[in-house]
Parts: sequence; C-alpha cells; structure tokens
Amino acid sequence: ELVELKVIWNKNKYDVKFCLDSTGAELKQKIHSLTGLPPAMQKVMFKGLLPEEKTLREIKVTNGAKIMVVGSTINDVLAVNTPKEAAQQEVKAEENKKEPLCRQKQHRKVLDKGKPDDVMPSVKGVQERLPTVPLSGMYNKSGGKVRLTFKLEQDQLWIGTKERTEKLPMGSIKNVVSEPIEGHEDYHMMAFQLGPTEASYYWVYWVPTQYVDAIKDTVLGKWQYF
Repeated sequence: ELVELKVIWNKNKYDVKFCLDSTGAELKQKIHSLTGLPPAMQKVMFKGLLPEEKTLREIKVTNGAKIMVVGSTINDVLAVNTPKEAAQQEVKAEENKKEPLCRQKQHRKVLDKGKPDDVMPSVKGVQERLPTVPLSGMYNKSGGKVRLTFKLEQDQLWIGTKERTEKLPMGSIKNVVSEPIEGHEDYHMMAFQLGPTEASYYWVYWVPTQYVDAIKDTVLGKWQYF
C-alpha cells in the first residue's frame, strides 16, 4: 500500500510515493537518492524525530503528510568549513605575534612578586594525575594565595582563598587556558573561564607543569574538542 508524501528539504519540495510498511531507515535511503544527503546526516521530522526502526504505518503517516528534512551534504559542510578554518588559522597566527601573556602588564604585577615560598614542587617533562590533596601555594590575580581542590565525586572545582571558597560546577567552566611562565617554564599561569567572555577569566599563577593537562582534562572532560 503506497502513501503520498511531501518531503521538504532546504526549500526544495519532493512528491514521493512510498510503501506504508517501509521503515524510517528505508525512507532515509529514499531521501538520500533524492537529495544526495547521506542518511547519517539527515534529521527527518514527522511529529517529532522519525524513528528509524518503525514503519510509516506504525507512526500513522497518512496521504499528503509533510516530512521535514534537516541536514547538509558533505560538499556544503566542506564549503562552509574551509574558509572558516583558514580564518581560524589567521587568528592563531595573529595571536602568536602578540606578546606572551606573562609579559602583559596585568600579569607582570603578580609574577614580579616572584615564586611563592610554599608553592608545590614541579616536575618538568612529566604528566601526572591530579594529586589527592588540594593544589596550594599559588597566587590569584590580586596576588593573594589561592588553592584548587578538585571534588570529583561532586563534579566541582573549589577555588579557595583566605577570605572564601568558591564552589564551581565543572560544567559551568567554559574553558581553561594556560601558558608557561617565562624563565620558570616548569610552572604555568592558568585561567578558568567562568562566563561568556575573557573578562570572566579567573587567573591562577605558579601551577606546577606536571598537573596542567590533568586539570584541563578534569575540568573540560577529556573528550570535548575545543
């Protein structure tokens, strides 16, 4: 038994006759033959997302039903990404020309105080897991002492100063940036981005280099690519 459908994709409309006992996955194959859009890149909507394993009869598709398709072909994706990647590389090159963070005035203020006496020892050229004790003996932007405690069971980062402890959900931290400190490359300066812009960076100075990757992996989640 055939049913007449209107498939709408990218301002294009296709009139399709299709078997009611075919599955959503088979309809995706048909859409692929019409649009060139691979099934894996299709979002097919009929009263919500079309289930691939069910037949059109089971989801009560009737004559004249509109099937909306969202997705971009491989060529579209490449066309969009190539200039974007080039632009990103230009931005990176521009950034590389800028002076290192540790020479910028706002950071010099803190770094010129020198290395804190009670900073944790660093191990160059080694990556270590986070220690079980808080990372302590570091400075924040105002030159006050700061410690970082990673509460993994609560998925929180605690940033503690003499005055107070901020308990931040890991998921609320948008990014983590770090850069070695010139002349003391076994320590990094590191920032946690707490809001939408760079103005929300919380800077921490004299982070031992062996923990830098573990901190980023823990806060951002190992598999987030940014």
